[in-house]
Amino acid sequence: MKKTMLALMLGALAGTAAAQSNVTVYGIVDMAVVRESGGVGAAASSTKLTSGVSAGSRLGFKGNEDLGGGLSAIFLLESGFQADTGAMGQGGLLFGRQAYVGLQSKEAGTLTLGRQYTPQYLAVAAVDPFGSGTAGDTKNLMAATGNSASRMDNAVKYASPVVNGFNAEVVYGVGEVAGDSTAQRQFGGSVAYTNGPLVVRLAHHNRNNDTATLKNTSSAKNTVLTALYDFGVAKAHFAYGVDKGMNSALPRNLNNPFGYAVAPTPSIDSSVALLGVTVPQGFGTWIASYIRKNDKTSFNQDAEQLAAGYRYYLSKRTDLYGVYAYIRNKNGAGYTVGSAIEGGTGNRGLNLGIRHIF
Repeated sequence: MKKTMLALMLGALAGTAAAQSNVTVYGIVDMAVVRESGGVGAAASSTKLTSGVSAGSRLGFKGNEDLGGGLSAIFLLESGFQADTGAMGQGGLLFGRQAYVGLQSKEAGTLTLGRQYTPQYLAVAAVDPFGSGTAGDTKNLMAATGNSASRMDNAVKYASPVVNGFNAEVVYGVGEVAGDSTAQRQFGGSVAYTNGPLVVRLAHHNRNNDTATLKNTSSAKNTVLTALYDFGVAKAHFAYGVDKGMNSALPRNLNNPFGYAVAPTPSIDSSVALLGVTVPQGFGTWIASYIRKNDKTSFNQDAEQLAAGYRYYLSKRTDLYGVYAYIRNKNGAGYTVGSAIEGGTGNRGLNLGIRHIF
């Protein structure tokens, strides 16, 4: 009898735990034929099959546990991979895309610790007509900050609840350089306002470039204002960013891809503007954007990017896409047409791909 009662109690507890916890397995498999051209050397023009062109291929696990009183424990582990070869992404990191754990409350907000996206990157990605991927990726000309382009390690992030249309995020990344608490330190934040079809964000990120051996360098400072307005028949996309300091606006390909006698010089003082549009039509969406990079240093290495594409939805989870982008470099600038995960080798790129979300 006692054993029966104990079994019933354990079964009830297990059922309660299962009801209060939730774990989701999700992912993306993205593959495309990519044609790159416009550079010099053996890799100047190439046709290849590439993974993660529109959105990085990934496998993720996320979950939450109801702790009572409106409080939940949450976690997310997301691993990037190359579907064309089976290799791991993000330099071989197990959970290189994201890895964090935290607490969430509808009234108090969300606190998370781990490897996470910067608020500045999220502000830009939210208004990129190409979803921060394909040949039209904003990262080709717009700065993406953090120790891995858009993410920061050792990060503590707080996201507030939405109040009267406003919400905010702040993040702090510990540098973990022995003997110097400021070296490699990062911090940033954003404020967003949503009112019907209008979403506006203002974001900033600051990254200390100092290392254990390199001292007293200027920090990389990136500030961006973004806006998205849904007219119903079309969406208008806008962004304006200001980048100052060493490493604040590095080209995605640092290998002098156009063979200049003098390699391009990364700007330490620049601004960049984005205008874009998305037009849904039937089961598809037309996409276009224009980006202008203004280098305010004496090198005056400006650049302009034009991109256009079309995405056709076979279902809610599967779509086909085609995108073409062209960059006009000026005064020896070296910007290249990349994608969600690659920096590119030339100033022209064509993508024809398929994306499946599960």
